[in-house]
Amino acid sequence: MLSTAAGYIWWPVLFLIIGGGLFFLLYSRFIQYGYFLHALRLLAGKDGNESGPGQISAYKALCTALASTVGMGNLSGVAAAIALGGPGALFWMWVTSVVGMSTNFFTSTLASLYRGKDSNGELQGGPMYVIREALPKKYMPLAFLFCVCCMMGALPIFSANQLTQALVDIGLPLVGLEESFVSMGMVTISVQKLILGIAAAALVAVVIIGGIQRIGTWAGNLVPWMIGLHFISVVIILSVNVKEVPYYFGLIFTDAFAAEHFHGDPFLGGTLGGMIMLGVRRATFSNEAGIGTAPMAMGASKSVEPIREGLLSMLSPVIDTIISCTLTAMAILTTGVWKTAGASGITLTSIAYRKAMPFGGDVVLLICASVFAISAMFAYSYYGRKALAFMVGENKSQWYDYVYIFTIVLGSVVSLEVVLNLIDIAFALMAIPTMISAFILAPAVMREARRYFSKLN
Repeated sequence: MLSTAAGYIWWPVLFLIIGGGLFFLLYSRFIQYGYFLHALRLLAGKDGNESGPGQISAYKALCTALASTVGMGNLSGVAAAIALGGPGALFWMWVTSVVGMSTNFFTSTLASLYRGKDSNGELQGGPMYVIREALPKKYMPLAFLFCVCCMMGALPIFSANQLTQALVDIGLPLVGLEESFVSMGMVTISVQKLILGIAAAALVAVVIIGGIQRIGTWAGNLVPWMIGLHFISVVIILSVNVKEVPYYFGLIFTDAFAAEHFHGDPFLGGTLGGMIMLGVRRATFSNEAGIGTAPMAMGASKSVEPIREGLLSMLSPVIDTIISCTLTAMAILTTGVWKTAGASGITLTSIAYRKAMPFGGDVVLLICASVFAISAMFAYSYYGRKALAFMVGENKSQWYDYVYIFTIVLGSVVSLEVVLNLIDIAFALMAIPTMISAFILAPAVMREARRYFSKLN
């Protein structure tokens, strides 16, 4: 039922995200892409200004956004896409990411341009504040729709599920233990996953109680290390299988239109449509362009130039999907494990690491998975709590932390398919308010862009 519902909901959202991204691309006349190097300078701390109002630096804001996007989706989400759609699915993830760069530029600029104060008087940003501050009151239901769906979509069920799966698949054999189960009524639960879920919940609780400042500090420290470790580990895998790299890199392009390895549900009457849908959903799930999470993080940064936040946010799909997801996909493809029957998610990725690095590969992946998952849980807690605070006030928003911590334990023992469908539905619905508000306010972004780029030049 959830799978069917997700498919129907994503029908219009598919066109909204891709069509909206193409609209922003053409409406801006590609102007933001011409300042890609300037965006990299901003990321490096050059040309930046952290003296403006806000809660955290622009760098920490981007790292908070990346902590949620460069997460388990980069290790298991792309693996699920390859297992279901074959190499060609990655191509459509790339297309979605290039378009998503433009979407992030517009939505994150708006989040900084139209910030509003919460119940404590702190400046906040995000699609719900953009709607409240810049649009007529008749659009307020969209702000509440975003917040309700954000609270569900931000729940750490997926990260907790894949973290405990990785620890059980990889960690238990390393210490000579086997997974055991206990029955509770009609439900069978893994004892080890339950214990690991409780431990992860306790660790996350220590950080998220400190708010965005502590989350931003942890993200700023963790994100560079986790991206670097992931990059080095995949370079080792590709060097072992270097002869296979040209073949599979070419297959990504040819299979993207042939769809010979796709065995999912067709879309618009064909397998190619089904593959495009798969690529869009997995890329959107990974980099979240158009969903509205990145603007929530960027809207908290100390900045007096909204366009700078848009340019920094534009880098997120590049780092997340075009670089990180591609690395994981190439590791799975070049080792040949992508055709393994019955394997998907983090399990498929672990097989690739084990095959390429018989000694130590499991440990490297386990470290990557642990850091990716924990950092994502830090960031998502901020999004969900911020959404609740918008509706009921900052003083009551701490209740979300308790629900969030509980769902870490819950997510550690539920099935992956249920998890993916629930989050897909929530993410799809979050995109509707985000994209509609961005369409209406696109002229404001371009006025700000022309002013900023003219001053810069």
